[in-house]
This record gives sequence, C-alpha cells and structure tokens, in this order.
Amino acid sequence: MRHVQGRARRAGAALAAVLTAAALLAGCSAGGSGSLGLGGALGLGGALGKPPAPEDVIHVTPDDDSKAVRPDRRLRVRVPHGRLEKVTVVKSQDAQDTAVPGRISADGLTWRPDDDRLALAAQYTVDVVARDADGRRSARHTTFTTFVPGQRFVSYVTPENRAVVGTGMIVSLAFSREITHRAAVERAVRVSAQPPVEIRPHWFGRSRLDFRPEQYWKPGTVVTVDLNLRDVQGAPGVYGVQDKTFAFTVGRSQVSLVDAARHTMQVRRDGRLLATVPITAGAPRNPTYNGRMVVMDMLDVTRMNSRTVGFGGEYDIPDVPHAMKLTDSGTFLHGNYWSPDAPGHANVSHGCVGLRDVKGGSSDTPAGWFFDRSLVGDVIEVINSEERTVAPDNGLGGWNMTWKQWTATDPAAG
Repeated sequence: MRHVQGRARRAGAALAAVLTAAALLAGCSAGGSGSLGLGGALGLGGALGKPPAPEDVIHVTPDDDSKAVRPDRRLRVRVPHGRLEKVTVVKSQDAQDTAVPGRISADGLTWRPDDDRLALAAQYTVDVVARDADGRRSARHTTFTTFVPGQRFVSYVTPENRAVVGTGMIVSLAFSREITHRAAVERAVRVSAQPPVEIRPHWFGRSRLDFRPEQYWKPGTVVTVDLNLRDVQGAPGVYGVQDKTFAFTVGRSQVSLVDAARHTMQVRRDGRLLATVPITAGAPRNPTYNGRMVVMDMLDVTRMNSRTVGFGGEYDIPDVPHAMKLTDSGTFLHGNYWSPDAPGHANVSHGCVGLRDVKGGSSDTPAGWFFDRSLVGDVIEVINSEERTVAPDNGLGGWNMTWKQWTATDPAAG
C-alpha cells in the first residue's frame, strides 16, 4: 500500500512519543492498477462510513509540503471544532532530529510551539491526532522545509543520530538542492564503521547520495557519519552549511522472507528460523514488489486512503495497525483485521504485505508479534510475486543492486 507521506516513527529514543500515538495518513499500492482486493465484498466505504478528510478536521500552517518557509512564519495547529488529542512536531536539522516543545490550549482547539521562530535550513514534521465535533478520530501528517539563506544546501540524513537499527540500514543523504559538483560533495562525506568494513557511495540522480557495505552490516557495528559540508561548493555559487558528526549502532540481524505464492513469511533472527507467519500479498492486478526492502518507518497506527494514491474510493481505513513502511512509493507490511481469512490463503491487498491482526492492534496477533520484534533497518525480502523487482532508489532498496553496480563510476559525476 502507498503512504501519503511518511515519517512518523523512528528508531531514536527522542521520538518514542511518536511511536505510541502516531496516526499518519497513508495509502497502499505497489505499482499496479485496478480495483483493490481488501476483503472483496466487504465494501469498506460502506462498512467504515465516510469520515471527513483529515485536512477538513485538522488545520496546519504552514501548509503541507511548503518550501523555503521564512523564519517569521508561525507554526500553528488547530481544529475548528472538537479537540486536539496529540500533537508531535519534529525538527530535522544538521542530521539530527529534535522534538519541538509546545502546548495545546485549554479549550483543546489550538497548539502552538513554545518558541515561535522557525529554524533556518530545517525540515519540520507535524503529526496530529484529533477528534471532530462528532467524536470521530482523525490523523494528519504534514511536512514543510524552511528557508536556506543565500545559495546554500543541506542534507537530510537517514538514519538519525544515536539510532539502533537493523542490519539492512543504508545511510542516505537527501540534498535540498541539486548537486552538480558531486565529486566534491562526496569527498566531504565520510562514513566509517567499527569494526572496519569497506563502505562505498552511490548517487541516485543529483540530489541523493547513499552509502552501504557489500553485505549487510554485522550486528554490533557502530557506524559514524562525518558531514564536512560547510562551505563545500555543491553547484555553481551554492555552498553547504553542515559540519556535523553523528553515529548509529547496528542491532541484531533480522531478515524476513515473504513468499507471495505460498502466502508465508519466514522470520530469521541471526540466521536462525524464528517463526513462519501466514501473510497476504498483493492481489493479481496489484502485486507486491519483488526484491529486498528495508523497514523505513514503524507506525503503531496509520490511515490508508485509496484516493491519496491516485485510485478511486475503494478504501479508507483510519486505523491500520502495526504499519511498517518499506518503500517511498508506499509499500507497507501491516496488520490486517478486515480480511481475517486471507493471510496464509489468498493475496488480496493493493500491493502491501498483510499479517493477521485485530481492530486496534494486539501484541498477541501475528502482526503485533512481528512489530514488537522489529527495528527500522530490518530487511523484508519478497519472492515469487508477479511484480517487477523494486527500484533501488525506491526507499532504501539499494540492496537490489550488485556490488559491481553499486560501485560503478557514474560518468556524469563531477
């Protein structure tokens, strides 16, 4: 399934509050088209009703996906009626995420930050849960980026500082501007590991630079990223601003193999088979991507709406439990309570991988069990699907390239 906009749960301890209350917007698709198989005759539109659109219930300023927001703009969250339940704001700056403190007004209608001035060269992520005047719960997820002074560029880095991640994590730098002097920028970024291992970079276009070793990281490895980008010229007249070092730790190894034809997922921990879990994958008209995908975000609950990913009104599920984002295009592994007989027997999703769950989520279900034992950076590999292999730049899909492909010199780099 496709996610409207992602980033609600991270491995860092500073964002623990997000993990317990996040209710972000999402959709679901792998790349096919046609009608959704989410339970067949269930008719989710009728069964679940038609809740109001999140943007009609929850108003966030600056607007979603705003660029170059000036520091004197005011960040506000409000509901015309009802009540705000939870507001979480995260500022991403200089390769580090920081929670933005703020408070909900006494009447529950407005949230504002303690400091009204926005930071420069930062990305803000806003996650809101609220109830409308009829008591219906809605969730909204928005992002915006602030003004970068002069001709400057910054990089937004995955994973975050001091995170504990799975062995499939790829260091990914997304630049705020196109980089034409890629060799200079590449030289200014150093990724090292202890114990040592060869780590090589790979460019995806002119605005993304990823790093990984030839094989998955060994458990216990500490990876350090040095960003020495301040005053490095990334393009004519465009200079970096960051001078920052951060590190993350690789936890235990967990690799799960999804067999779309057999409707199973084998979960292996440190090479040992931990469990075989029944799953449902993409229906024939909307098959799940093949290939190796890395868990990018983990959401206790999220909203999935078909209209947000270019389809009709086939589904609008406000409370999908135990959702784990696998691609930028919106493939998820998540709990499924609306098609309880599908896992282990049939593929009925719109491209996601579904595990049996209950409404509201439970640790006693296969989905809850797997979610509780997973980390951002864990690997999910899909085989025997009718879909193509996921693109290496779709999420953290770089493991689908051979080492020769990954290390090949890009003739366009300069």
